[in-house]
Amino acid sequence: MNTEAAADREILRSLARRWMEHARDPVMGTRKRMWQAVHDLAPERPMILVETGSVDCFVEAKELRCVDPLLRAVERNMLETVRHADEVGDDIVVEPWFRLGWQMVLPSFGVDVETKPGLRGDNTASLGYTFNFPIKTPKDISILKRRQVGVDRPKTEAYRGILEDCFGDILPVRVGNYDPFLADSGDEGFCGNFFFGLTWQIYRFIGNDGLLYWLYDSPETIHELMRYMRDDRLALFGFLEREGLIVSNSDTQMAGPRAYGYVSSLPGPGQEGPILLKQVWGWAESQETINISPEMYKEFVLPYLAELSAKFGLIYYGCCEPVHDRLDLIMEAIPNLRSVSVSGWSDLGKVAEMLGKRYVYSRKPTPALISGSNPLWELAREDMVKTQRVTKDGCLEILLRDLYTVGGERGRLAEWVKMTKAVFGI
Repeated sequence: MNTEAAADREILRSLARRWMEHARDPVMGTRKRMWQAVHDLAPERPMILVETGSVDCFVEAKELRCVDPLLRAVERNMLETVRHADEVGDDIVVEPWFRLGWQMVLPSFGVDVETKPGLRGDNTASLGYTFNFPIKTPKDISILKRRQVGVDRPKTEAYRGILEDCFGDILPVRVGNYDPFLADSGDEGFCGNFFFGLTWQIYRFIGNDGLLYWLYDSPETIHELMRYMRDDRLALFGFLEREGLIVSNSDTQMAGPRAYGYVSSLPGPGQEGPILLKQVWGWAESQETINISPEMYKEFVLPYLAELSAKFGLIYYGCCEPVHDRLDLIMEAIPNLRSVSVSGWSDLGKVAEMLGKRYVYSRKPTPALISGSNPLWELAREDMVKTQRVTKDGCLEILLRDLYTVGGERGRLAEWVKMTKAVFGI
């Protein structure tokens, strides 16, 4: 083993020891029980979780010391988890294993979707981005091809072997599921969920103009695209099931956008034998169609989401989109719905009344209030006070996510958690 490899190994072993210190803390068992209680619709108290991975200063590239690209990515993941547990003070759960996603083979759809970063005034890349939208006319959808998905078992096992050699005697490595976002981009993923992403992908094909205008000008084209994406996801999820690649996501894997999946009605982590789609969470959403009417949503989108949802045990619905004007349709069409994302764009009170105690109110605070150089703490507190008032004794989880910059002050995350706990008397 050369000097660089030995140094990388020791860096990860040190992080693995810190990881396991947190995993063995009795508080983790308490938190798992309370997360499960919320998802079982019998909450002990509201649960709070902050997404730290998107925060630019939480783990900075200059802090990472591993040289090998794979181990450097693992180092980032491990350092983020350990630092989160050290500093933030929320209800993070650290499980006593490291999750490695299967390395999937996901060919293109027959068109090249190019991501174009937005540029600032000084010509440097911003957080914003757009796409080339390769399908320009309804006739162009003939270019799309059926994907033949696969899994690279040798590559995955090679990764597992490398990680086990580094720290497997301290922190076990578990393989299962995949990351749909990273896999589609060609990067390596380390955790997984079952994200439907029908309009998410169609938007990348045809753009916002196509998604809105073709509903009138060529409605059958939209149905054809929705059928195409539904069939693609059915093929992908069916492949994962047939190949025995699925493991329980009733743990810290994302049941929905940053949402934990602890629940008693589905198999928990470590379940022996093959796991079926009916035994895991699925994640449905349609952020790209917020500008169409509920009636059009019911005709063009919901039937396809409902068909996919029926394959799964429980469904988490939504991300950042408002849901109050179509939630009744979603509740009727998806009987296994359990959690609903409630962003700042939703009518908080109306959604709370509709969900009652029959579903999880998965609240997404407005991240802009504590972003940038001038956090608006009083407005952030009012946001939580209103949430507390409308949800009362409902099944509430609060997931702060999509924070990208906090003015270099990562301590804001702990400050927000402390403030939120005070509002809810935790």
